[in-house]
Amino acid sequence: MASRFLLPILMVSVCGLAGFPLPAFAEEGVIVDGAGYTLHDTESIKGHDEQRVAKDPVCDSSRKPKIVRVEPDEAKPGQTITIKGENFGTRDCFRGVAFSAAGPTRIDYTFMNDTTIEATVPDVQPGMSFIDVIAGGGNARSKAFLVQAK
Repeated sequence: MASRFLLPILMVSVCGLAGFPLPAFAEEGVIVDGAGYTLHDTESIKGHDEQRVAKDPVCDSSRKPKIVRVEPDEAKPGQTITIKGENFGTRDCFRGVAFSAAGPTRIDYTFMNDTTIEATVPDVQPGMSFIDVIAGGGNARSKAFLVQAK
């Protein structure tokens, strides 16, 4: 019995709302110079600096890095190792080196070129660790690396 009255009530509700303009339910939008139409009155980016754009690095995210080998494959904390691979990118696009045993510790490294990075073994407990390189095209992980006792 209740279902017989449900449809007419729904129809009256929907048709009754048709008389109200839709903008009454939305925020007032504005036209912002350089950004077009927006619902928020925020300042837009006005123009750009041609010289700054020309200097910005272009990082190729399609070139995934790969670690081929680490020389030597074991070292003590403080020693320098060489990470050989491919697609490390450019100096501006290269992000860093990490050791799994070191957690978020910042690793000192020197970017040599697209295929070579030199890094300093961090002061961590002796044992196995992985080395990660973070480049514009993503991350690469080495095979297990042995951190020797000091």
